[in-house]
Order: sequence, then structure tokens, then C-alpha cells
Amino acid sequence: MEAKATARMVRMSPRKVRLVVDQIRGKLVNEAYAILEFSNKFASEPVGKTLRSAVANALDKAKGAGEVLDVDELRVETAFVDEGPTYKRWRAAAMGRGSPRRRRTSHITVIVNTED
Repeated sequence: MEAKATARMVRMSPRKVRLVVDQIRGKLVNEAYAILEFSNKFASEPVGKTLRSAVANALDKAKGAGEVLDVDELRVETAFVDEGPTYKRWRAAAMGRGSPRRRRTSHITVIVNTED
């Protein structure tokens, strides 16, 4: 049973989020939960929310098909981060000038699948 969840427009740079996503890719869901729970990275919160959403989608999909799905059998099959739109802002700089600030966003995608 494969299920997917996507978190879009997360106000965090993709480079920082990829550090967390790389740690959980290919792991069992319970192991991924533990890694995210004890991670010091700020990006572990939106990645964890996306993972929980993917697991809930898998359970809902199995329930709709009349099957019984054990969460312990789920594995993070694919997890990746794409770059979202960049918000362009200006900040005051020396001598009355403005300096650009680029606020990056991310799209986080997590796909879980049962072990086969």
C-alpha cells in the first residue's frame, strides 16, 4: 500500500530541509519517527508532520480498500525536497540603501510503502 503526502510552501530553505530528509529516507516509519523526535534540526518538525500525514493517508487508503494495514510494516520509500518560490524582500543597509533578502521556501514530499 503506497501513500504520499506533500507539504508545500514551507518557509525554510531546501538545503536545510534536505539534511533532515536524507536521514529518514529508506527507514522504517517507527525508526524515522525516532530520528525526527531527537533531531536538533528545526526542519525536523515540518518533515515529521509530512511523515505523519503520509502514514495517515496510507491507513485511510487501506481502510477504503477494506484491508488491514500495520504501521510497523510501513517504510519511507521516497522522500525528497523541491525548491518553492523565493520571497524577495528588502532590508535597510548602510547609507540609506536597501539590500535584498531572499526568503526561500520548500516543497516536502514523503512516500511510504509497505515492506515487500
